[in-house]
Amino acid sequence: MSKSLVIAEKPSVAQDIVRALTTTSGKFEKHAEHFENDHYVVSSAVGHLVEIRAPEEYDVKRGKWSFNNLPVVPPHFDLEPIDKSKGRLSALVKLIKRKDVTHLINACDAGREGELIFRLIEQYALGAKVGTKPVQRLWLQSMTPQAIRDGFEKLRSDAEMRGLAEAARSRSEADWLVGINGTRAMTAFNSRDGGFFLTTVGRVQTPTLSIVVEREEKIRKHVSRPYWEVRADFGAAAGLYEGKWFDPKFKKDDDLERRADRLWSEAEADAIAAAVRGRTGTVREEAKPSTQASPLLYDLTTLQREANGRFGFSAKTTLSIAQALYEKHKVLTYPRTDARALPEDYVPVAKETLAMIASEDLPGPLRELAQHARKALDAGYVKPVKRVFDNSKISDHFAIIPTLQAPRSLSEIEAKLYDMVVKRFIAVFYPSAEFMVTTRITEVPVAQSASQSLPKGVTSPLQFQTNGKVLVNPGWLAVYGKDAQDEDANLVPVKPGETVQAEELRISPLKTRPPARYNEATLLSAMEGAGKLIDDEELKAAMQEKGLGTPATRAQVIEGLILEKYMLREGRDLIATAKAFQLMTLLRGLAIEDLTKPELTGQWEYQLSQMEKGQLSRDAFMHGIADMAQRIVKKAKEYDRDTIPGDYATLKAPCPNCGGVVKENYRRFACVGRDANGSSGAEGSGCGFSISKIPGSRSFELHEAEAFLRDHKIGPLEGFRSKAGWPFTAELKLVRDDEINNWKLEFDFGEDAKKDDESGEPVDFSAQTSLGSCPKCKGHVYEHGTSYVCEHAVGAPQTCDFKTGKIILQQPVTHEQMNKLLIEGKTALLDGFVSNKTKRKFKAFLVFDKKEGKVVFEFEPRAARVPAKKAAAKAS
Repeated sequence: MSKSLVIAEKPSVAQDIVRALTTTSGKFEKHAEHFENDHYVVSSAVGHLVEIRAPEEYDVKRGKWSFNNLPVVPPHFDLEPIDKSKGRLSALVKLIKRKDVTHLINACDAGREGELIFRLIEQYALGAKVGTKPVQRLWLQSMTPQAIRDGFEKLRSDAEMRGLAEAARSRSEADWLVGINGTRAMTAFNSRDGGFFLTTVGRVQTPTLSIVVEREEKIRKHVSRPYWEVRADFGAAAGLYEGKWFDPKFKKDDDLERRADRLWSEAEADAIAAAVRGRTGTVREEAKPSTQASPLLYDLTTLQREANGRFGFSAKTTLSIAQALYEKHKVLTYPRTDARALPEDYVPVAKETLAMIASEDLPGPLRELAQHARKALDAGYVKPVKRVFDNSKISDHFAIIPTLQAPRSLSEIEAKLYDMVVKRFIAVFYPSAEFMVTTRITEVPVAQSASQSLPKGVTSPLQFQTNGKVLVNPGWLAVYGKDAQDEDANLVPVKPGETVQAEELRISPLKTRPPARYNEATLLSAMEGAGKLIDDEELKAAMQEKGLGTPATRAQVIEGLILEKYMLREGRDLIATAKAFQLMTLLRGLAIEDLTKPELTGQWEYQLSQMEKGQLSRDAFMHGIADMAQRIVKKAKEYDRDTIPGDYATLKAPCPNCGGVVKENYRRFACVGRDANGSSGAEGSGCGFSISKIPGSRSFELHEAEAFLRDHKIGPLEGFRSKAGWPFTAELKLVRDDEINNWKLEFDFGEDAKKDDESGEPVDFSAQTSLGSCPKCKGHVYEHGTSYVCEHAVGAPQTCDFKTGKIILQQPVTHEQMNKLLIEGKTALLDGFVSNKTKRKFKAFLVFDKKEGKVVFEFEPRAARVPAKKAAAKAS
């Protein structure tokens, strides 16, 4: 009997399909990797199982990238299994090739990415025989059993899905072509002077980085301006209230720092305060009701943004917690979603979920939510409203909500995230919160004599504004613990037209501030709303629902930018590094700025949308992408000027050779001397002193360059790379070179320590405090060069060989941690190690291994696995 193989994107979806089909096609038998009955074989991927790669002859290994091997535009792409999922892929291939499997049903997620996952698996399994087994598409926006059964009744044909399939494949190949060619071309350009300066670019990561760099540029260029505000305490019959002066005739202009309540000189503020002091005024106010609806349900980006703001969780951390709540605990729905609505047939499911919350004895503070869930049910709040239930607002997945599974044994951080989702789920059904908003204007007439000294354009009467907002009915805010109460007790009541007196005036001297740096919450918002930065209406519309990246990839993009040293975290802020500024300068200078702008994604989304509708051919789109990749390489390869134009800094530290001015250009910090007036001279007019901005493939930060020129040494610094691309740590020093009659930069790998070791004389450690006892000979351990060493392991005589680095795999080992290791035998858990092989960060303890006689890694113990049940023996 012929059967149809159903391939879902995730095991949980496969199980939902099996449960739904059991009632119509018969009971399924469970196997190791699939379910099967007389009509269907149901299995699943676990996300992407296959990735595209260039054919072997086009694959140039990292470290050997050069313009000679560019551009890379292969005539076709090969497929390669993803290592961690090879077992699942092999199982699917066997099922696809079964002789009794005559039809394939693509049940991967309803969207472009789900289409790509299936198509690559099909191609990998069948190769040239693709198309020999007919394909149909199951298109689901709801996972209720009836919705699944209805979907099987309305399977879409392969022809209907051809446009989406071509768009999915084209987007994947386009990202590869632009990313590979862009990264290799920029790396080759930056490595011309030697070394290997990895410079990654990409359609999503580079515009994201550009957003951060542009904000940092605004911060650096911002010049604070002093301004003043005038506030008055007015005495009414019921008591005092405060008002702030404002200009009712104010109109916005190009100066974004101007406000209606700002004065730009202290004299103006003094004049207004003097004119009002002691005088009486009259009051008018307007009170009107206002409502505020609950926020929509969470999509991943909103959840990441709010978890960052509330708890400081990184986007990556929030995603991993949500994934654990989905996969391990099964208490949340699929988290990698960009939708904030539920399917229209989910009203009964929503009621069942609220009933679970209301009836279950949830752990800790979650118990308080039971009463709110019960009220939502009893009051009939759950209704089929479009704000919550709307199929048109769902693409691949619906919003993140609790499942019918009650939580058990959640960790503290898991409970925090679950609490956020449950509260939002309950609150979205509650009525709007109701407020009474009051705007009070106090008008103070000014004496004729005083009015002449008022600022230009300011006339009598002077006006002061007071705002009040009172919660009348908490509505959904009750779920968050808010009660209807007077939230603005300072806003004392007044009668219409009441006369009040200005009893005290305060002048506040303030300064304008630069825009705030991005943190993960605000950067996620910027990525999600990147379409707003586009002027072209068609491209803006194409990006309206997409943004930069997807909810599932945005955290990965941010982490990648940090890993490649384009950004660093400082508290919650994300700060662009010198390497980021250098990349933006390079792309602008080479006139390939389109790589830095969200318009590129907008253009692609517009064209891919046309492809899905059959209005643009795949060949035409890919031809344009190939042209773009070739143009990027051509611009970088043919650039022949000495330096890239840009907005470069002038260092405060003088030239160590002549005392002249040192300025940066694209590649170097160079002396430009001084002119007759003491100002910096022209480019190339200095004494010849210069140092590379990227020694050992690591960019100098400006403050590091300042310190290096001032102190003639710096470090040890991490992040350098050898010519083969491997990371290393070293100190830098400025040394006098008599041959060139100037100063030059050198790496210092502890040569002074080496000289001490080879001198045959004891090393003097009297100026240092011992960090602890040597674990090998009980001597004292001290800092020495780039290492921590036993006093008996250096100089002469050498009777011990204990030695360990001050920086190990880019992880600094502080004095405190070294002391802890020597006393307790083990450091704290350190999380900044970077593998030489995989370049991935990892956590470990440092311990002294007595058997090995050296410091080694010790990893956190893994959670114990539940042993698998043994299969029953078959009868012979």
